[in-house]
Amino acid sequence: MNEVKWNDRFNLGVDTIDKAHQRLFSIIGKLIALNEDTAKQQHACLEGIKYLKNYTLKHFIEEENYMQSINYEGYAIHKSLHDNMRDKTLPALEAELEAENYSVESVRHFLGICVGWLNGHIMIEDYAITGRTSHKWIHQPSENELVSLEKSIIQGMQELFRRNAQLVSEHYSGEDFSDENKICFRLNYLSKEKTRLQIFLVYEERLALHTLSEMLGRQLKRADKTVLYAVKILSQQFVERIGTHFNLKNMYKLDKNDMLTFDQFLRTFDKTYPDYSLLFSTEGNGYFAFCIR
Repeated sequence: MNEVKWNDRFNLGVDTIDKAHQRLFSIIGKLIALNEDTAKQQHACLEGIKYLKNYTLKHFIEEENYMQSINYEGYAIHKSLHDNMRDKTLPALEAELEAENYSVESVRHFLGICVGWLNGHIMIEDYAITGRTSHKWIHQPSENELVSLEKSIIQGMQELFRRNAQLVSEHYSGEDFSDENKICFRLNYLSKEKTRLQIFLVYEERLALHTLSEMLGRQLKRADKTVLYAVKILSQQFVERIGTHFNLKNMYKLDKNDMLTFDQFLRTFDKTYPDYSLLFSTEGNGYFAFCIR
């Protein structure tokens, strides 16, 4: 990962918030450099990540206080994004770091998600505080809806992929969660009334390769057409399995199952974020995203 530098385009014009954001980028930049220093990597990154977490949580409180002071109308949604980062994303990433003993790759994963989240959060959600843009999180599912969807996805991953999954974020906003290639599919469903439902699945390539290697009993090293077709069918079966919990089969029929590039997938986030947008990890075997629009 390249060095992270502050860019004035991140400035909101609120001095305390801008200084905090600049400090966050500075901390991440130092952690990236430390992660490449094999002599200092493990201990330095452990301590640095603790500091980054504490500073981030302090910043959230200050930013929330500012939003309340100006009676910002998007406060509730914005705070829910902070809560998700604090209560779901950071603990899940920390668990991965500890499980992998702060390996270089696990630290890269951690920092990559932090950089992606911070960039998107500032440029869209924080800018919305000043009225320079509008926030993209419009649909706010209930806690029961999210819990039911999370449980069904985790169960489906165990049954079909034989992978234990853990929720990393319930507000995934298109961050590039690794340096590896991604395998992306868009499943289009239509109701009898021609209402369209789109489900997007994005796999880190190593997750697909590990899964199919175990299924076939041989080591697969690249995602060739056989791998892509296999993951395409698995994705369809995966969604159908999840759909049994929500009566999807009786309400919608599959119209198309398209493979996308990651850039094409990101266009899903251009105007508003999907109604449901979840990011999961699979205990060191790779990340995957599940989005519904």
